[in-house]
Amino acid sequence: MGLPDEISTATDQEVVEWARQGHEHAYRELVRRYQRPVFSLIYRMVHDRERAEDLAQETFVKVLNALDSYRPQYKFSSWIFKIANNAAIDRLRRKELNTLSLDGAPDAVTTERQEGSSLQIAHSGESPLQELEARELGSQIERAISQLRPEYRSCIMLRHVEGCAYEEIAEILDLPLGTVKTYIHRARSELRDLLEQVRE
Repeated sequence: MGLPDEISTATDQEVVEWARQGHEHAYRELVRRYQRPVFSLIYRMVHDRERAEDLAQETFVKVLNALDSYRPQYKFSSWIFKIANNAAIDRLRRKELNTLSLDGAPDAVTTERQEGSSLQIAHSGESPLQELEARELGSQIERAISQLRPEYRSCIMLRHVEGCAYEEIAEILDLPLGTVKTYIHRARSELRDLLEQVRE
């Protein structure tokens, strides 16, 4: 099976199959499709651009070496996010890092993209003082999230920043659905406790 002229319109599964056959152009297409979302997910976990770039590169090397283990009945995005998330968690376990940019994804170059990818705390129509208070609350939330154990942090980030469904989080993290729900419940509870302490 040869490469089509319009590889950009092929499904992920088709592109993976061509990459498995040794077509370098197909692998470059996978990188083109997932470079930004993978970097964005990792960056939100480790909150350090240089580390995120290293981990994103490490993720794509692992993806290339593990393409034969990818099962096409599953979403490719979930599979690659799982590899990226594991790389980020491994790094977080080695070093305590801050997490979550309130200013949106690092690749957000337009105002619309920044607003769409940032953690929304302030509401439109608020006064400058209210917006400042909301941003200060955002910083407190950032610090609270950075204190969560990596597994809880992953669940919270995938659910509330990436907007993943519980089922997709379970697939990405290779956890039972009930465990994902438990982790998110516990993470929210810990965040409430941590923010209560800040308010006191």
